[in-house]
Amino acid sequence: MVQWRNPVMFIVWVGSLLTTLLAIAMAGGALTGSATFTAAVSIWLWFTVLFANFAEAMAEGRSKAQANSLKGVKKTAFARKLRAPQHDAPVDHVPAEDLRKGDVVLVEAGDIIPCDGEVIEGGASVDESAITGESAPVIRESGGDFASVTGGTRILSDWLVIRCSVNPGETFLDRMIAMVEGAQRR
Repeated sequence: MVQWRNPVMFIVWVGSLLTTLLAIAMAGGALTGSATFTAAVSIWLWFTVLFANFAEAMAEGRSKAQANSLKGVKKTAFARKLRAPQHDAPVDHVPAEDLRKGDVVLVEAGDIIPCDGEVIEGGASVDESAITGESAPVIRESGGDFASVTGGTRILSDWLVIRCSVNPGETFLDRMIAMVEGAQRR
C-alpha cells in the first residue's frame, strides 16, 4: 500500500476510512447527523486517494519510459575516434561506450555527441533539448565559455572536435538515468 510511505496520503486514507465509518454509523442510527453529507465527504476523500495513486503511477511510468529512451540513445551512439586531436586526422569508428577520458572524437551535423567533453576545435549548433528541455539550439565552440558539451545531445550544423572529459558510467546522461531508475514511489 503506497499510502504508508507518504504521510500526507496516509492521513487522507485514514480520513477516508473514518468518514466512511461515520457515514455507516449515521445511516444505521447509531450517531446523529447527516449521513448523506458525511457519505459525500467520504466519497470525495476516496476519490482523492484513488486519483493520487493513479497520478503517481502515471508519473512513475513516464519516468521509466524516459530512462529507457535515454538508454536507447546511449546504446545506439557510435563515435568517430580521431587518432590525433585534429579535424582532418584519421578516424576509427567505435561504440560510444568504448570511449575513455582523454579520447578525441569528431562529431558532425546529425550526429549524437558520444561523451561529455570539451570542444577543442570547431563550432556548431547543438540541440540540448533531450538534456535541458530548452527547445532553442545553443552554439558550442572551442576556446570560450561555451566549450562544454553533454553526451546524448545532437549536432545540428557544422562539426566539433571534442576531448572526452569522463569515463563510461560517469557521464551526465548516466547519472540522469541512474537518478530516474532510483526514484521510487513514495
